[in-house]
Amino acid sequence: MSATHTDTVSWNSKAFDEIVSNDTGRPVLFTNARVPTTDPLIGTMPGSDVLLVGALIVGVGPGIITAAQDDNAIVVDCTGMTVVPAVVDTVALVGGRGHRSEYVATLTPGNAGDLLVVPDELAPDVASAQATLLDHAQQVRALVAAGKPVLWAGADAPGRPTAPVAGIPAAEDMTGSPRVGVWIDKNDFLHQELTADGRYDETRGGRPHAYQGRYWIDGDRIDYLDDLGFWAFGEFQDEELHHAGYAMRLG
Repeated sequence: MSATHTDTVSWNSKAFDEIVSNDTGRPVLFTNARVPTTDPLIGTMPGSDVLLVGALIVGVGPGIITAAQDDNAIVVDCTGMTVVPAVVDTVALVGGRGHRSEYVATLTPGNAGDLLVVPDELAPDVASAQATLLDHAQQVRALVAAGKPVLWAGADAPGRPTAPVAGIPAAEDMTGSPRVGVWIDKNDFLHQELTADGRYDETRGGRPHAYQGRYWIDGDRIDYLDDLGFWAFGEFQDEELHHAGYAMRLG
């Protein structure tokens, strides 16, 4: 089932209209829900609120609704609903992260606003709520990614992102890109040349053509497909390119 306009929405339709047209940065408050945060400090809270500002969770707990009018928040009434993280940090759930600050994918202030809203009876635990998304998506009241609706009332939200087409894309023409050139780490061990035809060529420890292949840049991320068949990635941070433990500058 796919919604193409908001008049097909029956659950919190007014709030949904406001969220879809929200171009002024108004906060969005999911209120009066059972909230299993999966955060070991916060735990599970009944009758609670989750406050989003932009792409982030900024508040979790009871009583946030009292400030909603002051903050001109869009209020989504979640009575009878459970709000869970849309993604679960399974390593954290089994105690595989030593510090709470390392936990990801929890409904914790400061984390990404990725959440799932399902009826209480379909969410005795987080796993069951997520199974509802996979097996009975029409029962999902809301799926939100980085603060933006993806599903609402069991239907696709208007303007939702389109998934990338599967498969390896053609190389981009990087002519004129400021990221084309030779990137060199501070110890002069790794030289990584990014060429305008979407190819890379690495010199390691003076050994030329140690690795060669294709690359693609998406925002600040760079993905590599080596001619040997393996994938790797890097990230542009300010003036540096971070890749496989190396920090390189354009040289």
